[in-house]
Amino acid sequence: MHCLASLDTMVRKVKKPMSSNETTAPRQHASSGPALPQLAEPSHAKRSRTLISLASVGTLSTLSRKHQGFPFGSLMPFALDPAGRPLFLISNMAMHTQNLKADPRCSLFVGQANADGDPLGAARATLIGLAEPVPASDLASVREVYLACHENSRYWVDFSDFSFFRLQPVDLYYVGGFGVMGWVEASDYQDAAPDPLAGAAPGILAHMNADHINSMILLARFHAGIEATEATMTSVDRLGFTLRLKTNEGMKGVRINFTHEVAIPMETRTVLVEMVRQARR
Repeated sequence: MHCLASLDTMVRKVKKPMSSNETTAPRQHASSGPALPQLAEPSHAKRSRTLISLASVGTLSTLSRKHQGFPFGSLMPFALDPAGRPLFLISNMAMHTQNLKADPRCSLFVGQANADGDPLGAARATLIGLAEPVPASDLASVREVYLACHENSRYWVDFSDFSFFRLQPVDLYYVGGFGVMGWVEASDYQDAAPDPLAGAAPGILAHMNADHINSMILLARFHAGIEATEATMTSVDRLGFTLRLKTNEGMKGVRINFTHEVAIPMETRTVLVEMVRQARR
């Protein structure tokens, strides 16, 4: 991301229309005081799709054959097909493979990559569905997608005891941090697209949290009416960002929307500069 070092620099304001395909449901964060204005935000479906698109490893829970009714958790590398369905390359000897062959019902838990601070404040999602062998007609495309994500798998992808499975989502549960959670229809998840800032978001967060704490404290005071002594940006997308704030009343979370939609990291810098200048006036 381009540096935000000169937050007082004069910049040109770029206006773009807000997308209408977003949620405007009320939000109330834990310990956040009065309800905030009902501003447009990315839907849980879009957030889930973005979160999962940034990950390559999750926790797969299958139904144990040995202890019927009990979940069996496994570390699971995965890739996503164009519909956002997780793809697994698994050995016939693995316990989770044996479990899936007996009962395809499972869930895949994915947490926010490189999350700092309290892990309960980080985003995560649980995909519930059926994981079954990939049909022969799809193997070539699935193999290509998976190996693009997991290059080292080339050493064993052609072993006779390894095969591809695909998880078909039935439902999804998303948690975006404190007080932000909800179920997502499988069809809404598959229709959603990852946020355009997804790849740049970790760098934006790292930069803001390293160099611009005072500016985030100012934005929290101006846009949310919260006096904070410390601020951490925990997420950012094309419509805004989320802050975790340390206040005299305890930890609070707040969502602050951009003044206009952004599509690239440089536009994120521009809109943040505008918002800080507005707050300082």
